[in-house]
Amino acid sequence: MKTLTAVMKVAAFILFPALALAQGGPPFRSDDPDTPGNHHWEINLGFIGERSPFGGFYSTPDIDINYGVGNRLQLKYELPLGIEEMRGVSSHVAAGLGDSLLGAKYRFYQRHSKTRVKDGERVVKFSLSTYPQLLLNNPTRAVARGIAEPAPQLLLPLEANANYGWIRISGEMGYWIAGKNVPDSWIQGVVAGHEFRKDTELYLELYDLREVRVAPGTQKLAETTLGLGGRIPIVKSHWLRLIGMGGRGLAVATPSNGQPGWIAYVGIQFLSDKRRRHGDE
Repeated sequence: MKTLTAVMKVAAFILFPALALAQGGPPFRSDDPDTPGNHHWEINLGFIGERSPFGGFYSTPDIDINYGVGNRLQLKYELPLGIEEMRGVSSHVAAGLGDSLLGAKYRFYQRHSKTRVKDGERVVKFSLSTYPQLLLNNPTRAVARGIAEPAPQLLLPLEANANYGWIRISGEMGYWIAGKNVPDSWIQGVVAGHEFRKDTELYLELYDLREVRVAPGTQKLAETTLGLGGRIPIVKSHWLRLIGMGGRGLAVATPSNGQPGWIAYVGIQFLSDKRRRHGDE
């Protein structure tokens, strides 16, 4: 698993400078530097599942609302209706509102192609962003019932994306600061694929989350998954798209390691600007 983590770091942070349109973000687990555009909305309504032989967690639905302030800044609010399923001796099912997730993404660097132009804009060859996100508990009993994690928690990530020929690549690496009751964790993800025609995309994602600084004698939870997904316009003007992703865990799931057997996302995406912004022009 250490080798896999090293490979992900190399792909995300060594290949990028040699290599930008939307890759990460829903339906994928990692994000990218793209934003909705000034005074425009991106709304994702998704049904998310993650399951192992020992239980599962589902968002039915997950509501993800994003708004652009200028072409470089994106504000986010996300709220799931969660269902937790436990199997075995303590078998049970619980449902309710999950945690609220608030975020602000800022794309602080972008490099345009000097010659390539698409849809009246110079193509962005490489961009970087940061996307701090704050997880907050809602005034419900969701934590006690196992539907939500204790909060507040803070995610501090860095995102990048780039073009390398016909391949598009994005990556994210970040650190969750979880407080006293939950171990901190690292996240890292790489998405690579191709746009076959305008706004019809197919990508492969390698994603990893693992806890750090757990209590002595406690096994670190880890999730390493490989998923295949994409986006397809379902109206001619491309403002409404079908988005989906399915994948599997890359390690054997046990009752204590947190590794999922499979993951899935199926939903729709609304774009008030018909596309996401990857540059200022």
